[in-house]
Amino acid sequence: MKPALTRALLHPAAKPLLFLLCLAPLAWLVYGAAAHQLGANPAEALIRRLGDWTLRGLWLTLAITPLRELTGLAALARFRRMLGVFTFAYASLHLLAYGWLDMGLALDDIARDIAKRPFILMGFAAWALMLPLAATSFNRAIKALGAKRWQALHKAVYAVSVIALLHFIWMRAGKNNFAEPAVYGAILALLLGWRMLRQLRRRGG
Repeated sequence: MKPALTRALLHPAAKPLLFLLCLAPLAWLVYGAAAHQLGANPAEALIRRLGDWTLRGLWLTLAITPLRELTGLAALARFRRMLGVFTFAYASLHLLAYGWLDMGLALDDIARDIAKRPFILMGFAAWALMLPLAATSFNRAIKALGAKRWQALHKAVYAVSVIALLHFIWMRAGKNNFAEPAVYGAILALLLGWRMLRQLRRRGG
């Protein structure tokens, strides 16, 4: 089973297939908007669903390393960069949809809203931290920075995940809806907890 999975993951069509899968949620949202199928408030639905897919992409990116080590499928690592870049793309579209559909691209109003509402501030902070990660996600950037500095920089993804979760929790707090944030929080606790245990074991060894 493992050799067959490895061959599938290394197949030339694997990355194009993942690319299409990553595009699928955006294509569905565009279709939903064009066909008036996003409900009574399509702008809010679009903003929130782009945010949901940002979180899912971020969690999937974080899951690559545990899955690779637990399954022994080293080939999974080749998909992490694409997932990370798509996550940043969805985060940028989430921010753009908020700035355009909710705030009418009025920069002064956006700046005041960021300063006034904690969950907006957290969301913007998460996007700002993701920006240098996306900008250095290419081979030339890795060579320019050096492997150690590049790895140190990209550890910021852990801070991004926590801040993004806070953004989600505070956004849902206005409606006292904590069920979905609790699920995302539990998954993140497993992903980060696994990394902490691995680090402790390495130090102990």
